[in-house]
Amino acid sequence: MLNQQISQIIAAELAVRPQQILAAIQLLDEGNTIPFIARYRKEVTGGLDDTQLRHFETRLIYLRELEDRRQTILKSIEEQGKLTEKLRDQIQQTQSKTELEDLYLPYKPKRRTKGQIAIEAGLEPLAESLWNDPNQDPESAANAYIDAEKGFADSKAVLDGARYILMERFAEDAQLLAKVRQYLQQSAVLISKVLDGKEQEGEKFQDYFDHQELWHNVPSHRALAMFRGRNEGILQLSLNANPEQEEGARQSYCEEIIRQHLGVHFNQQPADKWREQVISWTWRIKISLHLETELMSQLREKAEEEAINVFARNLTALLMAAPAGAKTTMGLDPGLRTGVKVAVVDNTGKLLATDTIYPHTGQAAAAMASLYQLIERHNVELIAIGNGTASRETERFAKDVLKQISGQKPQTVVVSEAGASVYSASELAAQEFPQLDVSLRGAVSIARRLQDPLAELVKIEPKAIGVGQYQHDVNQTQLARKLDAVVEDCVNAVGVDLNTASVPLLARVAGMTKTLAQNIVQFRDENGRFENREELKKVSRLGPKAFEQCAGFMRISAGQNPLDASGVHPETYPVVEKILQATQQSIQDLMGNASAIRQLDPKQFIDEQFGLPTVQDIFKELEKPGRDPRGEFKTATFMDGVEEISDLKAGMILEGTVTNVTNFGAFVDIGVHQDGLVHISSLSNKFVEDPHDVVKTGDIVKVKVLEVDVARKRIALTMRLDEQPVDKSQNGEKNHRTLTAKNQRNEQAARKPQNNSVMGNAFADALKNWKK
Repeated sequence: MLNQQISQIIAAELAVRPQQILAAIQLLDEGNTIPFIARYRKEVTGGLDDTQLRHFETRLIYLRELEDRRQTILKSIEEQGKLTEKLRDQIQQTQSKTELEDLYLPYKPKRRTKGQIAIEAGLEPLAESLWNDPNQDPESAANAYIDAEKGFADSKAVLDGARYILMERFAEDAQLLAKVRQYLQQSAVLISKVLDGKEQEGEKFQDYFDHQELWHNVPSHRALAMFRGRNEGILQLSLNANPEQEEGARQSYCEEIIRQHLGVHFNQQPADKWREQVISWTWRIKISLHLETELMSQLREKAEEEAINVFARNLTALLMAAPAGAKTTMGLDPGLRTGVKVAVVDNTGKLLATDTIYPHTGQAAAAMASLYQLIERHNVELIAIGNGTASRETERFAKDVLKQISGQKPQTVVVSEAGASVYSASELAAQEFPQLDVSLRGAVSIARRLQDPLAELVKIEPKAIGVGQYQHDVNQTQLARKLDAVVEDCVNAVGVDLNTASVPLLARVAGMTKTLAQNIVQFRDENGRFENREELKKVSRLGPKAFEQCAGFMRISAGQNPLDASGVHPETYPVVEKILQATQQSIQDLMGNASAIRQLDPKQFIDEQFGLPTVQDIFKELEKPGRDPRGEFKTATFMDGVEEISDLKAGMILEGTVTNVTNFGAFVDIGVHQDGLVHISSLSNKFVEDPHDVVKTGDIVKVKVLEVDVARKRIALTMRLDEQPVDKSQNGEKNHRTLTAKNQRNEQAARKPQNNSVMGNAFADALKNWKK
């Protein structure tokens, strides 16, 4: 019954049939993995793809946690003897954890409050009387309840106690909280101020020293920047709940919402002032603090979720970058004083040789001879150069060496070395290269990540790869869960060579664990290469379920069965046999024969077990067996003579590699040791809502230099090559200052809250002008 309810909810969100979600729930509960379900159970789920299934998985966890909490709350209220049918229905119907907690608030065990103390002292009848009959004088009515022994020695204390009773009751009204929350979510303004004396220490947060904008408009990167400023003791954050309040107004908007909800009218009756104070206390003492804390948490959670999604998209692009392929590769980890670390690996990634050379400290001749000999001895085809300190100098040195080589020369490629140092110091690297110096392990990683980025980067903790924004500020559990899912999806989308894959890579295959991956490598070491997928069943502790999940993603090249090199799952080999019988061809002749396969009707091979989606997938695999979904290998060519930020000039057009994509733009490596920023407004001549719609990590792009700030190491770039750089001449500087001031005024106007009647148009117009 619960699964049916959940399937209805998720189906509506994904715009699919509830039966599809119900089937996915059953498959997941049976121990199937998302990659396996997405690839090999399309008939069962109606073709849900991996993106839909990941959303489904997240929502399933949320809704099941919600249901567990719902049952706990129902049990608690029932044990108190306060569970009415109406309340039960409200609790059963809500699909929000926030609303559920609102409903539970009046019944939640809590510390002894001032309102409870007043009730125990017998003040509840007075509170009810004054609230419902405002014609009586509060002072006179309170005199009858004075009791010093109970802590109420005068009429003021009595009236305050009565106010506390009502205030706490109203502040626990779920419907009232929902109304005030909705208003705040639309109208509240987030205010950021610098703390006194922190201006110099917190210079990097200067954009938020005096900043305000509507709560619901705050983008994730600005929210996380402000929260970081607060955590570092630089900024103070608060919410202005009544930005549209007219000066001298009798009540705030939030108090007015409370008054209307409670159905109170003030007609200059004796108890009206006391009742107004009840409403004011309800807002100022209870609801405002509660909801400000909640909205700040919501803002942070939303910002963290968006930042995690940005990281996930960047990581996907990086992992799915095109591999250079199985070529003998030299890795160079650049350094100045400490030397350049050199490692040569063969076409399978096996380490062949290492060295440390010092081309930048007066030993260029010896370094050149050493590099030349390694290239010649091992027939090096590619040279991967890390993009850190001394990268361009090392690239120039390598090209000088290549001038001495006759015939076919290796290609030099600058690659990101993010995370290489993390791998070098890891337990995995120590196990793989126990005798190798830590610094040389980084060169090995740089070489291998050019050959196959996916195979090498899976060895590094995803968040250490450095393609996110504020990754250290977000919920680490959620970040790890999301990034693990990304790595799993990428690895299974590409497939894994069973005879060469490392333990970390094998462990990411559907159905695998680290232990099973280690057992596979151990079996491989003891028995030699796998000749067919069936041999997987001989691996210790790899049972039928694990085999079912992983087999289709394991590849065996040059094995006994050509199908083992493809994405065709062993369970569907009988379908392939039917196809071979129908075509009267051998598997060797049919695989790759697109014209023969396209003449076949997939419907004729459908049976009770395997439907049309599976047969169509088999046809695709037979047409292009072992196809790699990653793109064509390309590299950026950095401009000669542009190696430092000081070499940049406004107006230069350069080629670079996108290293990171955020909500506000894209960072591009142009070969000067400092990435430049292409702001979202400079990504395209068209309006761009999401930078990921235009570029992704690893893209090769042409950019123009708009402005260079050497002191602050900031580079402004544009992909709109007709855009003019900032003119720093006398007249140009004047125009630049005028434009900057105008933009600042428009930005302030955009952020300034407006009255409800004109807020929409005014805000939109101001923002439009600012963007222009």
